[in-house]
Amino acid sequence: MADQDYGVLAWHEDGRWNVELLEDPNDMTAILDDLKSKRVNGGTFALIAIDDEFFIIARTLGAQTQMMISDVTYATEYDIASDLIDLLDLPMPEEDDDSQPGGDVDLLADHGMSAMELETLAADEELFPDEQIEAIAWRLGFGEQFSELMA
Repeated sequence: MADQDYGVLAWHEDGRWNVELLEDPNDMTAILDDLKSKRVNGGTFALIAIDDEFFIIARTLGAQTQMMISDVTYATEYDIASDLIDLLDLPMPEEDDDSQPGGDVDLLADHGMSAMELETLAADEELFPDEQIEAIAWRLGFGEQFSELMA
């Protein structure tokens, strides 16, 4: 799946996880609309891998939306990253800034994945973004459904 942008929506309903592909993983407005269209008690997650470079996680829970990016420095190169930086009201990174995650890095804490664990995964240079979001899917409990969808 490397060198291809993709994203999945995941939500827990009726005792099981549901996972589907996002239509356009590069359109933040469409992603947020997709998230909000799934009204479930546990919220809905979007896990997005962009090229071999970075990943984005977005989550809606009721009226609340949380988002994070694995590396804010890509906002200078990718429109989707720049859009997310704008939505999060973060300062635009400079060309020589160090790699770091941005946004709500604790957005998965209530599902058992701490901010520290997510930051460590984001910083792992041995893993590509598609591998990172697969690891997140497994950690959150829908890894099997994710793997079946991506097969």
